[in-house]
Amino acid sequence: MRSADFERVLGLPACARSQHFAVHYVAGYPSPPRWRAPSRPAINPPDTSTLLATPASPRTEPDAAKLLDPTERATHWVGAAVPKRHAARSVTRSLLKRQIRAAVQRQTMASAATLNPGLWVVRLRARFDEGAYHSAVSEVFRSVTWHELTDVLRHAAQRVAKG
Repeated sequence: MRSADFERVLGLPACARSQHFAVHYVAGYPSPPRWRAPSRPAINPPDTSTLLATPASPRTEPDAAKLLDPTERATHWVGAAVPKRHAARSVTRSLLKRQIRAAVQRQTMASAATLNPGLWVVRLRARFDEGAYHSAVSEVFRSVTWHELTDVLRHAAQRVAKG
């Protein structure tokens, strides 16, 4: 997802919240990437036979219809927003992003409350109590975040399915 997609999803109210996380959802596809031909500096090549003999391969832009074809693309796009103000250490932010991605993957494979296709952003909205956990990689911290993410995603899936 691009930053424009994050802005579009986060511009809407959260469809589910827990003590530390908020889940935002928009039905649809991410915006197509902007394809630009790379800028090439004006270089005068030396007059050698090897450079003149190699033909330049033309760059072509991909077809925009293929970019938006739902049969060739994934159905769930996931973004994780973990700001520094809520998780100061990079190891904590990385761990939370990995857990968010894993929780969404588990939820998409679950048969009871599957996530609807579209753009999903899970945002850390509150700081975890640092005194309760001795480390970001502790099993207690992982277990607490795993259960909270599972619950908030299940609730979000049910709420979006209801309409």
